[in-house]
Amino acid sequence: MTPYIGKSVNRVDGGAKVTGKAKYAAEYFAPDLLYGWVISSGIAKGKITRFHTEKALNLPGVVQVFTHENRPGIACFDLSYKDQDAPPGSPFRPLRDEKIHFSGQPIALVVAETLELARYASSLIRVDYEEEDHETVLEHNLHRAREPKSGVASLLKSPPPKPRGDFDKAFEVAPFQTTGLHLHSVEHHNPMEMFASTVVYEKNGKLTIYDKTQGAPNSQLYVSQVFNLPFKDVRVISPYVGGAFGSGLRPQYQLFLAVLAARELKRSVRVSLTRQQMFTFGHRPATVQQVSLGATADGTIDAIRHDAIAETSRFEDYFEIVVNWAGMLYPAPNVKFTYKLVPLDTFTPLDMRAPGGATGVPALEMEVDELAHQLGIDPLELRLKNYTERDMNQDLPYSSKELRECFRQGAERFGWANRNPAPRSMRNGHTLIGWGMATGIWEATQGPSRAEAVLTVNGKLRVTSATADIGTGTYTIMTQIAADTLGMPIEDVLFRLGDSDMPLAPIEGGSWTAATVGTAVKVACEALGKKLFKMAQKMVNSPFANARFDDVVFVDAHIRLKNNPYEAVSLLEIVGQNGGRAVSETSTSLPNMLEQRKYARAVHSAVFVEVEVDEDFGTVRVTRAVTAVAGGRILNPKTARSQLIGGMVWGISKALEEESVMDHQFGRFMNHNLAEYHIAVNADIPDMDVIFVEENDPIVNPLGVKGLGEIGIVGMPAAVANAVFHATGKRVRSLPITLDKLL
Repeated sequence: MTPYIGKSVNRVDGGAKVTGKAKYAAEYFAPDLLYGWVISSGIAKGKITRFHTEKALNLPGVVQVFTHENRPGIACFDLSYKDQDAPPGSPFRPLRDEKIHFSGQPIALVVAETLELARYASSLIRVDYEEEDHETVLEHNLHRAREPKSGVASLLKSPPPKPRGDFDKAFEVAPFQTTGLHLHSVEHHNPMEMFASTVVYEKNGKLTIYDKTQGAPNSQLYVSQVFNLPFKDVRVISPYVGGAFGSGLRPQYQLFLAVLAARELKRSVRVSLTRQQMFTFGHRPATVQQVSLGATADGTIDAIRHDAIAETSRFEDYFEIVVNWAGMLYPAPNVKFTYKLVPLDTFTPLDMRAPGGATGVPALEMEVDELAHQLGIDPLELRLKNYTERDMNQDLPYSSKELRECFRQGAERFGWANRNPAPRSMRNGHTLIGWGMATGIWEATQGPSRAEAVLTVNGKLRVTSATADIGTGTYTIMTQIAADTLGMPIEDVLFRLGDSDMPLAPIEGGSWTAATVGTAVKVACEALGKKLFKMAQKMVNSPFANARFDDVVFVDAHIRLKNNPYEAVSLLEIVGQNGGRAVSETSTSLPNMLEQRKYARAVHSAVFVEVEVDEDFGTVRVTRAVTAVAGGRILNPKTARSQLIGGMVWGISKALEEESVMDHQFGRFMNHNLAEYHIAVNADIPDMDVIFVEENDPIVNPLGVKGLGEIGIVGMPAAVANAVFHATGKRVRSLPITLDKLL
């Protein structure tokens, strides 16, 4: 049987999605269901002095209006509200008191027999406020920037490394210098499925919750802690997620409100957010960055400084890795990195695809391009001149790094050698043509996870883990791993996920799910295989009576001797010896920290882009894009390519279109819809070219895989911006690059 790993297998969940069989959080039926409508605050800071709810409550079918004045008692301590992705600080508590911390804050929940009635009733409620002055402009408050609170370091987030050498002295004497101030606006996640929670109130008081989340166990943890419920009384189910991009890493406020209402009313309740309300919580934070590079005449980068200031809320210190990337990419001996936060009257930012990487790498790579221009060196040649096999932040070698080959193959595919280096030198009539490139990098990590593998009495393999699939193809690659490990036809394998009753898995984020959960699936299936082998040894006239486990292979749903494949026993026969019961094994996988700690682990990419810029109007159009990625072992080229294409599209969108525009007079985002929050559409995107560079990495994890969900975006904004500079001769360091910045 041909192995499935490495093959372009179609998505096993594709049929359910295109036929409508796949159900999402707001689509589950519950008898006697009530509907909740969230009322959002009309001010950015202050306090509520009075609710006028009489008209709403007098409507037949309106069951209750929950506010801070009548909500039931809940947990008191901050620790109870901490989830798996919570930053330091005091997590937001809906309906806690009369205080308003940000515009759009949920301040009431109208519960009615129908969604339409709940929405109408909410329009009848008036709220009196005592307004206070708010501050939402990052650039006006840079003087208040401070170090993040202690405790921000985690598995995926580490503080800036300590300075090396003497940056100030090295930069001062460097014959070639560049310093750029880089800005980017707030961006909001805009998945197709908006946040919703359907809380089914069971007769025994237990809760079955259908939630939009990137981690059912995380939502279960949150609900159990906040409402002081035993874990066994809370089950969270989320088999399908209509996109998330990080927005589902933390439980959002509709979950809290739906559970609160269901427990108080002892009825099932559904709460769904509107598209406008999707702009009232987590987002990619606005940042102000300054990057300085100093180089010798031959192009050796001798000094690097990267400073970043980002916004956070008043109540939590959200932290990203923004400035660390230069030390991972370039071996300069004199470096200095700083990262600070400015608390503002906004909601806490939230991880968004490649958090920090999609912010910091573009600023760095745009400045590297500027340095190449000043030196008169090809941008690709400059990067090769400053190539390193070590992560200088940790002073560790990479477990694998085929970035040099990414540069070679990407440049060859793109035709980079034909580039005229002079800005404004390539054109077609009134259209300026620009070619730009950049490097991408993202960490390759693995965490602990559990999975269960079950061989059923009819010879089918069922594998489960409480992970999520936000559209990345998790269902499919886990099915491939399980099928290959036990040598079974893929149609006989079913992988299930998204249920807190399943074996524990971490939240799906950080491009670590393939490595983390994939390893758990592999380990569970291997453990099941060993159990089946021992059972086969005990069968009458077993060909394996004197064999060791290393002497057999699993092929075509059989166990076979390696040196005599005709000596075999089918898995169906083996399970048939188990008294009519399935055979199962649950296993935990842990990273091999003793070995991994000796190496830095990362996925790398080289990005090449062509743009056309209208000389008269300043409009920019991307016409070609090539990304070459060294991502370890590719489990499924089809789903992997989709991940990279998605990241590339978002990178173009970030470079040219995306920004959440706030009216600071009101502290509210004004373009809170898909009509005015501009994102790339089909007409904006050319055919994308993806190259998978061969890379073997036995260190990074047992599967040798590296996550691909985020590497596709990190280098793209800089490649686009560098191409715009090559086309126009104008260096725009404020993203997105809109036509007014070019005219």
